[in-house]
Amino acid sequence: MSVSHRTAPMHILSALAMDAAESAKLLDAVTQSEFIAEALVLSTCNRTEVYVASTRFHGGLEVIVTELAAMAGLAESDLSDHCSVFYEEAAVQHGFMVAGGLDSAVAGEHQILGQVRKALTVAQGEGTIGTTLNALFQQALRVGKRVQTETSIGSAGRSLVSAAADVLGLDDLTGRSVTVVGAGSMAAVAAHTAADRGADVTVVNRTFAKAERLAEIVGGSARPMDVLPSVLASTDVLMSCTGALGVHLMPEDIAATPVREIIDLGLPPDVSVDVEQLPGVRLMNLDRLVSEHADPATEAQVESANQLVRQEVSDFVALRRAAAVTPTVVALRSLGNNVLELEHQRLRQRLPGLEDAQYEEIRQSMRRVIEKLLHQPTVNVKKAAASSTDYDYARALRDLFALDQALVDAVREP
Repeated sequence: MSVSHRTAPMHILSALAMDAAESAKLLDAVTQSEFIAEALVLSTCNRTEVYVASTRFHGGLEVIVTELAAMAGLAESDLSDHCSVFYEEAAVQHGFMVAGGLDSAVAGEHQILGQVRKALTVAQGEGTIGTTLNALFQQALRVGKRVQTETSIGSAGRSLVSAAADVLGLDDLTGRSVTVVGAGSMAAVAAHTAADRGADVTVVNRTFAKAERLAEIVGGSARPMDVLPSVLASTDVLMSCTGALGVHLMPEDIAATPVREIIDLGLPPDVSVDVEQLPGVRLMNLDRLVSEHADPATEAQVESANQLVRQEVSDFVALRRAAAVTPTVVALRSLGNNVLELEHQRLRQRLPGLEDAQYEEIRQSMRRVIEKLLHQPTVNVKKAAASSTDYDYARALRDLFALDQALVDAVREP
């Protein structure tokens, strides 16, 4: 289930945004349900998504909506109005698109890949992810990396920060003072972007040690949060990326400063939109970036990346379909071996005068016959299962060879 900038306004996304601890809490809540075997939560500045391996679609979806709405303090009906729900192959495609940055506010943005990796790490740490979602997200990370390295949209190195800076005309910051408020992943992108464009960067954060680490990386300076007003007194451009830290700058905080351009990528917002009432002050926040400004990606760039993702989805789904029939194939071969052993024992009883070497030669001949008889059908059924969902080939094998479902389930057990 997905709630993103494509389906919901920023105040809904703000209510749904969660950190790693909150994600872990939601994971624990949804996996208590009998309908959900695995779960992963991805929450970024412009999306909150819950991926699950569910034993019952509607039951699992109801659990997700109930728990997520309760955590965000929203009515379930309000949340449902802003949801997109993806199932099976569509869920695979959506996950790959997200990891590749193709469902982001700025197509091809790189930061999402690290966020997906972090979401996977949290789910692994909480023990809420198994073979199904692990396979999906390991492959999603590989797909995202391919988009970054092999397509023109990925090589552009886009980010929300660079898009916001471009809209404000901040392509060259040489000699200008930029203050970055925050020290998380988005703030790190902001600091690097400002430094790369020639700015003198100051990082301000509530945890001073984090500010120092980020400032050292970009060649800037660090200051504690309690001196932010004095820092703003010598700031030309403000980039605020805290969200959950409770920073909320009002017009009076900016009025007596030289700040003229403000990029606010906090969720919830860090800066009041009323600051634009001040002479010469321009503000670019997430809401405006998403709703008012066209994505800089060209149609050709997007199509190139989409084509890569479509092929990856096709390959992944084919492998999963083939894997789904594998336990039945293994069970069939096990049945063949059982028949062989029974017939071999019967032969020993009926022909007690044969030597051991003779018995073994007959046994190997019988094994080769069984393997040759089963080889082509099992190869063909895997190919057929990989290419189509219109027919249950595993069930056909079970019916044709009278395979016990318990035997198939035993093969499937780890």
